[in-house]
Amino acid sequence: MPLSLLFLSLFCLLFSPSNSLSLSLPLTYHSVSSQEASLSLSSKTKSHGKFPFQYSNALVVSVPIGSPPQQMDMVVDTGSQLSWIQCHGKVRRKSVKPMINWFDPYLSSSFSFLPCNTTLCRPRIPDFTLPTSCDPTRHCHYSYFYADGTLAEGNLVTEKFTFSNSLTTRSLLLGCATASTQNRGMLGMNTGRLSFISQAKISKFSYCVPDRTGSDLTGLFYLGDNPNSAKFKYVNMLTFPKSRLSPNLDKSAYTLPMKGIRIGNNKLNISPAVFKPDPSGAGQTMIDSGSDLTYLVDEAYSKVREEMVRLVGPMMKKGYEYAAVADMCFDGAVAAAVGRRIGDMWFQFENGVEILVGERGRVIDGSGGRGEVRGDRTVR
Repeated sequence: MPLSLLFLSLFCLLFSPSNSLSLSLPLTYHSVSSQEASLSLSSKTKSHGKFPFQYSNALVVSVPIGSPPQQMDMVVDTGSQLSWIQCHGKVRRKSVKPMINWFDPYLSSSFSFLPCNTTLCRPRIPDFTLPTSCDPTRHCHYSYFYADGTLAEGNLVTEKFTFSNSLTTRSLLLGCATASTQNRGMLGMNTGRLSFISQAKISKFSYCVPDRTGSDLTGLFYLGDNPNSAKFKYVNMLTFPKSRLSPNLDKSAYTLPMKGIRIGNNKLNISPAVFKPDPSGAGQTMIDSGSDLTYLVDEAYSKVREEMVRLVGPMMKKGYEYAAVADMCFDGAVAAAVGRRIGDMWFQFENGVEILVGERGRVIDGSGGRGEVRGDRTVR
């Protein structure tokens, strides 16, 4: 019998990290790895452009890269900075079976390898998870690891992103991966200097993920103005000085000032201090669109688990853990009843803003360190 988990994601998110370019994009949402997308962008700087994305445990957008453009499927990842595409090469893990969307450098007149003598190829540059190095052809080699154990490695290159004929084509630094554990590329969207938005000088971006229980699986990914932004409530994101030394604090992440959690009308007895980053970085609550699960620091997770056990404890699988982290699992046949008993869960922030994890949502994960917020529910 299939087991269900609880997981959370954000319905509408709006970010404003820098200034300049403005466009918007439509996205589509699928539970399979179908990879079709179209692109329509506004030619007016102050209006909006739309990209379509698709969902298969990730938010996927099709981006035109190269000269002439090749449509590349890329995961929108607010939790990392390096963008990279799948170049002709091998996929390391045999279990990755869906067709890979390869980029062919030989078909692009604007493709260029980054040579080893550039500043970004110095081993001490802090923008990569492992030191960069020189390969035998004197091209800059990178390896990029993610918290879930996945990786991509290849050469650093520059290539053009062309959004429409009426918009300026931009040449950006990205990775050309020849070996990876992924079947798509990655669009790095955090505030790091090498991220897509930093290099392209995007003033703000937002995305809206549809409810997977509905019939319309189309979402939206906006670069620049979002026409619905007047309807939103906002929280101020936390920022940290670049000089602050901390082993676990991610200064380039989108960090939210989380205040508490309630389930139904019951506000859980969790101190707000739990959600404030301590000197080590533990307690940081960040938006990570590239993560499948929501993680809570131990003190918060234990309170959530206590309430879950009180509400639906007899319906949980005894002694079962999923992927060594999720210990609140239940048979799919009782999912509806579990949802009714738990009701709504709300993550609470400043200015009265709450994020809803509805009874049809799926939840959470115990962590240890920091919290991550991911989801497809409403912000109010």
